[in-house]
Amino acid sequence: MAYEATKDQLEAFQKEHDYLKSKLELGKEILWLTQEECIKAGPDVAETLGLIHKAMEAHGKKRYEMPAKIGIHPYEDVFYHAMPAYVPDSLACGVKWIECYPRNPKDFGLPQTTGLLILNDIMTGIPVAVMDSAWITAMRTPALTSLAAAALHPDAKTFGMFGCGVQGTGHVRYIVKALKELEKIYIYDVRSENMDRLIQEVEGEVSVPIVKAASPEELVANCEVMSSATIILRDPLKVVKKEWVRKGQTIIPCDLNTFWDPEICRMADKYIVDSKEEHKLFEGMGYFPDGLAPITCETGEVIAGVHPGRTDREELIVCSNIGISVCDMVMGQAIFARALEQGIGRILPL
Repeated sequence: MAYEATKDQLEAFQKEHDYLKSKLELGKEILWLTQEECIKAGPDVAETLGLIHKAMEAHGKKRYEMPAKIGIHPYEDVFYHAMPAYVPDSLACGVKWIECYPRNPKDFGLPQTTGLLILNDIMTGIPVAVMDSAWITAMRTPALTSLAAAALHPDAKTFGMFGCGVQGTGHVRYIVKALKELEKIYIYDVRSENMDRLIQEVEGEVSVPIVKAASPEELVANCEVMSSATIILRDPLKVVKKEWVRKGQTIIPCDLNTFWDPEICRMADKYIVDSKEEHKLFEGMGYFPDGLAPITCETGEVIAGVHPGRTDREELIVCSNIGISVCDMVMGQAIFARALEQGIGRILPL
């Protein structure tokens, strides 16, 4: 889907181009940002929520261009994804190249998720920045879950998180900023030490009580809104059974169709996804063995107010967000702009 820029946007592209020429020798230099430098120049939780809201609003109003991510799969349990996007309202244009190796922490002592993000000058297409994308991914993913939760279930008093790694910890940090009436958070991980680590990492930052659930069923029984950030596999694990869920709950997974019984999506009164094209792509790759449930709308349409989302307290809603690159590019552009302004990073020959 191509997007034709407005006159105001074209003028903004020219202004940005002129600014970049004052900072870099375009075509001969790029700004290189390490993960530590991305964090230094990057937005905090509140700023990230604002940036991702802007990105999803653009997505919901179709003010973007973003083909479905493509990938390669050297092993059955891993993936590499190329994720381009163009968001003119944010002067953001580029691509993220990201890999996920669930075995890395145990087998090699390396992160599960790594990657790079490249930004381009919209006026000329010249690459202007290369930066770490793992931290960006870790920040934007829980931001989208939290914004979706606020749009679909703003009065929720309980939230449950399956998976207590980097993403699970991020979700706990973000959800307290989005659900203003939250009274309790339940967490569950197959490794008890991961739950302890999560609680320790957010201590002093999250004042809402955090409860370690003894089982997945206990978490489901006690929570109005739930999310999951676990492993991504083609064959569903069906850890959460369809018999456990009930009317009035909101389920916002980040791990495709892996953790939940696929029948839950079909039981839902509304099945919402961040990108129809990307979910259909994954369906063709075998990640939804029984096929996708009928899709109601996209997450950005709810956040932008284009679609009403929840219209009845008793609706069971599933909102599947597998990660879309409009969010990455808007985050990357914000980090790049601040890094240039503050002199963070290294200018390297192109």
